[in-house]
Amino acid sequence: MKAAIVHGANDIRLEEVPQPVPEPGDIVVRVRASGICATDVKTLLGQGLPKDLPIILGHEVAGEVSSLGKGVEGFEVGDRVAVYPIAVCGECDYCLGDRHNLCRHEFGLAHGIDGGFAEYVRIPRQIINIGGVVKLPPELSFELAALAEPLSCGLAALRVNKVKQGDTVVIVGAGPMGMIHLLLAKWRGAKVFIIEQKVCRQEFAKNLGADAVIDPHSQDPLEAVMKLTGGDGAEVVITSLSDPQVIEDSLPLVKKGGVFNIFGGPPAGHKIRIDPRWLHYREITITGSFASTPGDFREAVYLIGSQEIDAARLITDRFSLDNMLEAVERARSLEMIKGIVLMGQKCTGDGS
Repeated sequence: MKAAIVHGANDIRLEEVPQPVPEPGDIVVRVRASGICATDVKTLLGQGLPKDLPIILGHEVAGEVSSLGKGVEGFEVGDRVAVYPIAVCGECDYCLGDRHNLCRHEFGLAHGIDGGFAEYVRIPRQIINIGGVVKLPPELSFELAALAEPLSCGLAALRVNKVKQGDTVVIVGAGPMGMIHLLLAKWRGAKVFIIEQKVCRQEFAKNLGADAVIDPHSQDPLEAVMKLTGGDGAEVVITSLSDPQVIEDSLPLVKKGGVFNIFGGPPAGHKIRIDPRWLHYREITITGSFASTPGDFREAVYLIGSQEIDAARLITDRFSLDNMLEAVERARSLEMIKGIVLMGQKCTGDGS
């Protein structure tokens, strides 16, 4: 089969490799759509490269069941599915507490095993056993189903941040996940302010329904947020980027009793400074939000399939596996919001 294989930093190659075979309890999925995540791009740039190389990246996968391992029940060849990418034990304290994303024994697609930037991908039994392979309704396209994983991460953050109707949510960084936070916060009935420096992303956020867009090049974000909130700040602040200094500078945007969520994964070894007196007297909750649970994933598939969330608005670029290198460069340029690699058809990188 054909696959885009990472051999090291800035080294991704399109190669022919053996097609995976399911072990007992596993299935193999013929990949029809695989989303491009910022994590994939960061990995290619050398941030958090896996120890065992080469590897196939891609963890936002939708496709068709192509073969079944011994003992698999409930699936048939040809079933259309979306795949939760984290293989979990289902037995540790975190799994039993419905925090599967923190499983003590987790691994997953592009994280220990090969991912979905290939024509076929093996799905281990741990993902199947936890309900992580979700059948798709007939009307749901593969490219939209591939958005279930990033949408599920946004749902997990929405849950952790306890966003409710009437809240003000500030999102710092309007990349693909920042846009997902925007869609979900508006769906929940919140007022949403975006802080973003790239003009093309500012315009995209406005079109998605942002109530205000703040350009940090021309406005002081703190002054702007305080003016918009009558001096209070926002009930929820989400930093959807990885720059530790921007994260630190965004702390004062949160309201007394509010939640400050570090969503974007910062690089290892960096620190931010926090005034403990400010934290104490203002009763601020500072939290992280990483990945999602199988329950979040199933809800994401439902929300996309029912069109409660218009996820199609996020897709700006479509690629084939043959022009995967173009896809990586497009993502690296930050001009793309959400790109999808489609298998079995020719696509260009201009959104066609």
